[in-house]
Amino acid sequence: MHNKTFVAVAVGLGLIGLSACGSGKSEPAADSKTVTLVSHDSWAVSKNVLKDFEKQSGYKVRVLKDGDAGQAVNKAVLTKDNPQGDVFFGVDNTLLSRALDNGLFQPYQAKGYDTVRPEFRVDQDKHRVTPVDTGDICVNYDKAWFSEHKLTPPQSFADLAEPAYKNLLVTENAATSSPGLGFLLGSAARFGDGGWQGYWKKLKANGVKVVDGWEQAYYQEFSGSSEGRKAGGDRPLVVSYASSPPAEVIYAKKRPSTAPTGVSYGTCFRQTEYAGLLSNAKNTKGGKAFLDFLLTKEFQQDMPLNMFVYPVVEGAAVPADFTKYGPAAKDPETMAPDKIAANRDQWVKSWTSLVLK
Repeated sequence: MHNKTFVAVAVGLGLIGLSACGSGKSEPAADSKTVTLVSHDSWAVSKNVLKDFEKQSGYKVRVLKDGDAGQAVNKAVLTKDNPQGDVFFGVDNTLLSRALDNGLFQPYQAKGYDTVRPEFRVDQDKHRVTPVDTGDICVNYDKAWFSEHKLTPPQSFADLAEPAYKNLLVTENAATSSPGLGFLLGSAARFGDGGWQGYWKKLKANGVKVVDGWEQAYYQEFSGSSEGRKAGGDRPLVVSYASSPPAEVIYAKKRPSTAPTGVSYGTCFRQTEYAGLLSNAKNTKGGKAFLDFLLTKEFQQDMPLNMFVYPVVEGAAVPADFTKYGPAAKDPETMAPDKIAANRDQWVKSWTSLVLK
């Protein structure tokens, strides 16, 4: 979920001009023994888990990673009449309406759907998408920096606008980044339709820095990440994920006893990712089998340490490193998909005019 920056028009300014035309050559016949998964670049699964699916189902899986999350959704919409694959994974709740309104998916209720926790179920009358994972977009803080400066880390959206935190926060552009958009939606959920703009005026006056995407914010600007320290990052607050601290521990050259970064849980917005059987998929039978696989406990329990997201099915175990170093938010901000659909584009335009100009 960390690699989800995308072009501005994918959020609210219209579909980008990617060519949906073929080369003019006839397409090869569909291989009934191969399932093609189209996804954003963050897709990952353990080899043994994928081999188990292939052995049990009789299908081979071909993975086509198609860029950042929004770009991948955009391209899938543009090529829906002649899709690149059978299943698409990686559309989240911030852009779900775009995919559904453009007829990207065909109905299918995956086996195991009844094990999905109720709060993640959407489109239940048509079952065009299957919930796969969830995570929380939250402000992370550099523990060492705040300790050295004898300053208590911010704990809420409101705290971030306080003078004590002036020039400390870096966030992603809401028009070019999935976590940036999620943070905007979180502020709208917290302060309401009429209050989020005033909040962002305060953040701007308080020196918030806006960069294009998560990788730049986290790896270059944030002083708390291992890469950010090497790059000379000087912002001790960054919009990232609740699962970022466990990643800092797991991928450290020398494993620390505690995570070097913390989470401001009063700034979280819940993000959920979905998969669906593409309209006009050539191998619908194989695609359905793959969607069933995504809801198995084997896959759900494999996700956290591969994609740093949380399972959505009841009873799926979460790794100890997650619960120890970066548990999910207990009370994150949320927003109904229909409200996101009704307001997203205009909010992004207003945010751009307010914060970037």
